[in-house]
Amino acid sequence: MAQLRIALAQVNPTVGDLEGNLRIVVDAARRARDRGAHLLALPEMAVTGYPVEDLALRNSFVSASVKAVHRLAGELAERGLGDLPVVVGFLARREGPGARYGQPAGAPQNAVAVLHEGAVAVTSAKHHLPNYGVFDEFRNFVPGDTLPVVRVRGVDVGIAVCEDLWQEGGPVTAARAARVGLLLSLNGSPYERHKDDVRLELCQRRAREIGAALAYVNMVGGQDELVFEGDSLVVDAEGELVARAPQFTEELLVADLDLPAGGGEGVRDGGVVDGLTVVRRTVSADPVEPYTPQENTVTPRPDPLSDVGEVYRALVTGLRDYTVKNGFGSVLVAVSGGIDSALTAAIAVDAVGADRVHGVLLPSAHSSDHSVSDAQELARRQGFAARTIAIAPVVEAFESAAAGAGAPLDGLAAENLQARVRGTLVMALSNQEGHLVLATGNKSEAATGYSTLYGDSVGGFAPIKDCWKSLVWELARWRNAEAERAGEVPPIPENSIEKPPSAELSPDQLDSDSLPDYAVLDAVLDAYIGTDKGEAELVFAGYDPELVRRVIRLVDRAEYKRRQSAPGTKISARNLGRDRRLPITNRWTV
Repeated sequence: MAQLRIALAQVNPTVGDLEGNLRIVVDAARRARDRGAHLLALPEMAVTGYPVEDLALRNSFVSASVKAVHRLAGELAERGLGDLPVVVGFLARREGPGARYGQPAGAPQNAVAVLHEGAVAVTSAKHHLPNYGVFDEFRNFVPGDTLPVVRVRGVDVGIAVCEDLWQEGGPVTAARAARVGLLLSLNGSPYERHKDDVRLELCQRRAREIGAALAYVNMVGGQDELVFEGDSLVVDAEGELVARAPQFTEELLVADLDLPAGGGEGVRDGGVVDGLTVVRRTVSADPVEPYTPQENTVTPRPDPLSDVGEVYRALVTGLRDYTVKNGFGSVLVAVSGGIDSALTAAIAVDAVGADRVHGVLLPSAHSSDHSVSDAQELARRQGFAARTIAIAPVVEAFESAAAGAGAPLDGLAAENLQARVRGTLVMALSNQEGHLVLATGNKSEAATGYSTLYGDSVGGFAPIKDCWKSLVWELARWRNAEAERAGEVPPIPENSIEKPPSAELSPDQLDSDSLPDYAVLDAVLDAYIGTDKGEAELVFAGYDPELVRRVIRLVDRAEYKRRQSAPGTKISARNLGRDRRLPITNRWTV
């Protein structure tokens, strides 16, 4: 057996910021060296950020990525870090034959490079390209056809990229045939609820199948609608957990392993297994001198009952990175006294700090006294500045203008006008003062169209867009409970949580006047949207036929609204953005 100390850098790159991302890699290499690591791995496409989407189709971007990796190898050597093998993801292009029918122009690849002694020792590319959910990798990349096996300190290390681990065959089969001592998996695996349990089980199963230890390094941070939680981990050949990094924070996870030394067994260099050519390279043949290993760290997962807390941390991470990476110095939230805006404000304060959160109260003629007082109490508890702009005079001016043109407004048109006046005002403040406006709508409202286009739906980012209304309440209660446990004042007024939800666009209005009970509604919506069950399947599952037909009607008719909505952090297996793409013009209703 040979000893090997590996370092997994759970980092937060930014798409397109090649110079900034290279600095992250160099810093990780320095820290890994300081901790005595023999091998450093960083996430999938750490050099470019991930996902790059159609940036992969720009030749200038691909060329810049390739040059950056070679420059990185040289810089590591110049800083005295060249003898530390660094495995990093980047954007490359397939060498060899020209354009092929049905493949992306320029043949870009989701690639990995091993950097050593100032040079690129070997490169390879992701073999399995996911084309489901949020992934469009068949659109953006061409697959790789090699499995690199790099000998590091006498240990044969195989390298795979993200989906290569999730799919049967290919790199998994080749790694087993190559008799690797360690399989290194580079990942940009987006967060969704309960995925951490599935991820661990997958890594344990693959390690047992290959008969080798497995190290899984994942990205952390937000990128548009996606958020990455890290959760990097190492398991041994029997699938036992050896080390695990925390979620939603940058971390250098270092683990000491006892691994089989590479020998003459296994598929040789140039051998082909399951369509992949095994490419062997040696960066350091001799095992390290025996040393006293450190105690490996396994960060405990949160209690299973705090799954809601995990979601909350994902929402905070997603909003923080969207704000910071897009250069916004502050955010603006229209606070109504209701639960949605209260939770949005709490997430914003936790994400960017109270001094960078600006609230605005926009009471109308129908706003209740408790709505105004609850919104003021929210701002006081969370410590952010809030101003009040009464919208009644503006609404009256619009109504007068419409009546003067022979089109007096009443009913739904009059209700929506109030929401649109609010939307106009918050966007005006955004333009004037440079704030990022946060839309406060939840998934139940977005699904059913229970929002006003260009009204309460306006904003640059929607933090709770992927949260059912029932989850919004759970998140608010969890956040308050966390504050109480820490001896702090709960950030969300209890009345905002307990009172019946209302848009307050007409006298004594309640959500229940026009929508089913949220617990029932959310269950039907989750089945219809989350699993694509049709009307017959939903009725067979026990839901009321008339309710099912009504909900389907609401969802289908609101598609055009959702196409115009702000992006928001994805936390579910299927959100209403990248995950679900349906035609607006559509007469299929069952």
